[in-house]
Amino acid sequence: MVDAQAVEEVVRFASELIRIDTTNHGGGDGNEREAAEYAAEHLAAAGLAPEILEKAPKRSNVVARIAGTDPGADALLVHGHLDVVPAEAADWSVHPFSGEIRDGMLWGRGALDMKSMDAMVLAIIGSWAREGFRPRRDIVIAFTADEEASAEYGAGYLAEAHAERFAGCTEGISESGGFTFHGGDGRRIYPIGAGERGTAWLELSARGRAGHGSKANPDNAVSKLAGAIARIGAHEWPVRITPTVRAALTELAALYGVEPDLEDVDALVERLGPASQLVVSTLRNSANPTVLSAGYKVNVIPEHARAEVDGRVVPGGEAEFKATMDALCGPDVRWDYQHRTEPLTAPVDSATFAAMRAAIGEFDPEGHPIPICMSGGTDAKQFSRLGITGYGFSPLGLGPEFGYGTLAHGVDERVPVEGLAFGLRVLDHFLRNA
Repeated sequence: MVDAQAVEEVVRFASELIRIDTTNHGGGDGNEREAAEYAAEHLAAAGLAPEILEKAPKRSNVVARIAGTDPGADALLVHGHLDVVPAEAADWSVHPFSGEIRDGMLWGRGALDMKSMDAMVLAIIGSWAREGFRPRRDIVIAFTADEEASAEYGAGYLAEAHAERFAGCTEGISESGGFTFHGGDGRRIYPIGAGERGTAWLELSARGRAGHGSKANPDNAVSKLAGAIARIGAHEWPVRITPTVRAALTELAALYGVEPDLEDVDALVERLGPASQLVVSTLRNSANPTVLSAGYKVNVIPEHARAEVDGRVVPGGEAEFKATMDALCGPDVRWDYQHRTEPLTAPVDSATFAAMRAAIGEFDPEGHPIPICMSGGTDAKQFSRLGITGYGFSPLGLGPEFGYGTLAHGVDERVPVEGLAFGLRVLDHFLRNA
């Protein structure tokens, strides 16, 4: 188990990382260099040889390898991103880059997503160095840039330009799993990511005939685009049950004492109470209109109109998604991928998944770890190009009042200090036994 120093360090490391503003504004506008240097310094102090790798100045990634005791074992990748989404200080109770500790909470942008996990990794590696411990498998540590945008400067760049740093890695862990979810009546559920919907960010465009706003114009680009957007927003996608979601529904049904009727999944989900949040967004493909842009003056009919749509695709749902978008857009609206990543799935009967279950059970015997498919995406998509199977496992202990899904990317993002200590111990147990 990690030593007392690591328990103190994980809070300090997370606070200090939060104070480093690594806001990712998208479009290549970001700066992870100081945070990367911070992480590299601590890895070097633990006896590792970290490298800082950049596709562009200040878009910094850190990679280091811990040699395991069994050279024949497959290596494990542990990755966390250094960048964060923007935060408007005026909206927060504390400054989002203060790393302040107040009322037993560590506050700041990245407290959940995901500088707390980065801090856990650094604290564990330091504790192992003091103990002289070596894991069975090689462990590759990667702290990445640009996860909150396209990953072009982060995991995507590492997978493309530095694949050799990940030689031997067959599995990886990162964010969005292993935290406490309170399912009502005292049920503590620990969702573990074993799949992700694919990303399909789309750009839609329509062309028409420009003209005076007072004149009849059946070739109106805005009207064409608005019709397509309305159809997309109203479309009801059919249920598509993937193996991970099937496992989640089966285990949750047993936990809630209801019949696992997969013939009427929507009715089943309604009987799962608060836990329905863990599966409802991954039963189907989805496409949500998010941006509209057309025109420049009220009495001028524009020639062009454009929109953006956030599409997400379940494993195996790519062909259906494309055919549906063709039908909904029709002949007058063109759609193209703005950013696209493949959906992922990971086995829930693997030894690695069992080790994650066991680690949670070690510190919360009454907890219920279950597999889930994540509705969004992580850097696991980029590393999957190297044949690395990705799991979401960044453990945290959270109280009943805590909403993980509302605070990640939200105002007043924070994490309980005791929850960090819990997550540290769970992650250490897993990494020692994976």
